[in-house]
Amino acid sequence: MARSLFDKVWDAHVVRGETRERPAVLYIDLHLIHEVTTPQACAVLKARGLKIRRPDLTLATIDHSTPTKINADGTRPYVTEQAQEQVELLLANAEEHGIQAHGWDSPYRGIVHVMGPELGATQPGQTIVCGDSHTATHGAFGALAFGIGTTQVGHVLATQCILMRKPKSMCVHVDGELADGVSAKDVILAIITEVGVGGGTGHVIEYRGPCFENMTMSERMTVCNMSIEAGARAGMIAPDATTVAYLKGREMAPVDFDTATEQWLSLASDPGCSYDKEVRLKAEDIKPMVTYGTHPGMAMPIDGLIPEDNAYMDMQAGTAIAGTKVDTVFIGSCTNSRIEDFRVAAKILDGKSVAKSVTAVFVPGSERVKAEVELEGLHEVFLAAGVQWREPGCSMCIGMNGDIGKPGELIVSTSNRNFEGRQGPGVRTVLASPATAAASAITGVITDAKKYQGHYHEFRTFQNTDLQDIGFGGGKHRH
Repeated sequence: MARSLFDKVWDAHVVRGETRERPAVLYIDLHLIHEVTTPQACAVLKARGLKIRRPDLTLATIDHSTPTKINADGTRPYVTEQAQEQVELLLANAEEHGIQAHGWDSPYRGIVHVMGPELGATQPGQTIVCGDSHTATHGAFGALAFGIGTTQVGHVLATQCILMRKPKSMCVHVDGELADGVSAKDVILAIITEVGVGGGTGHVIEYRGPCFENMTMSERMTVCNMSIEAGARAGMIAPDATTVAYLKGREMAPVDFDTATEQWLSLASDPGCSYDKEVRLKAEDIKPMVTYGTHPGMAMPIDGLIPEDNAYMDMQAGTAIAGTKVDTVFIGSCTNSRIEDFRVAAKILDGKSVAKSVTAVFVPGSERVKAEVELEGLHEVFLAAGVQWREPGCSMCIGMNGDIGKPGELIVSTSNRNFEGRQGPGVRTVLASPATAAASAITGVITDAKKYQGHYHEFRTFQNTDLQDIGFGGGKHRH
């Protein structure tokens, strides 16, 4: 019987099958943890006298509550004492239980969904969980990756398994080629607009077609990252030569890489496999997208007219969204904070200045991305343009570290959620690609980047920066 990518990964991890009375028991290959959702789980385990079953399959980082500024005296300005306590407790728990943790002294520290793939901890065919909504990011590698709640974090720490009923399957086909200037962020916003924020509820989405096959791993991660915004449990893209090339030489890549590669490539969906739901889009129909409302499904082409009133956003039906005044531009988050994203922004900002009315904040997704950007001199372009170049972290995506806007301000953001108050009380959020964000920073209004960016596709030819000379690589962190 023909099986899909999702079927193959699911079947390989079922410890006990699902029945009408009980869910399946699913084995977890990689548990990613951060400072926000683990302290409570560890406290419960300690109170019950339970140990962490597989610390070697658990990987920790600090990202949500971490400051993205450093004081002149070298101290870090935590937004609250609680934020600092969260960070310190995560690192203390990791040390106590023998968990590999990337704290302030690690050159690999970063947003959990950025640094995991960078290290090669994320691999095709794995089951991956994290106490974070956007764990679906790792599905770009052909992994079944999904977010879990704090109670489930405790369950996985104690058992390395999770109770779960098998989701339904959904396939999103995007055929054809994207036009110049159209990015992966535009693709996923177009998909969510098409299927709706509940269109994927109860399903795992597999993204198929030439559009995704031609994407870099960074672009695929952007797409899978926002699967949750369509209501899906996870998003997946079949591993291929692009996946293999990305993982080769990573610190936690398998020692027997050739054997692993053979297994990974066998995961692709079989010809003739079926899905519970299928959706088709044409790549050439997708334009640069922006949101106009208060969830990611309320998105539209940047050159269009707002389709409906939205009082919170102060946007009226029938008016152009391009030209709307912008107060802040944020490039960062687990959706768009990788080296490719900053290359696009630098291309647009080179030789130009951020509008005087705009605050531009660029936050790399990891220490590795920061090193890559600075090795290539892109940060000099940003600083010359008037951008605030920050330390790695989740930052303004959710604002748990104090990086927020002021009430009434409009932020053009490369993050994944535009909910009311997500970036601060009363703040209005417009989701967009790095190109649109950079162009809007220059003009001070929502702006189509086409006249600034030239040929976007030229950025897809870049390979990963070679960082061997500055201390990255070498397999130190292999299991």
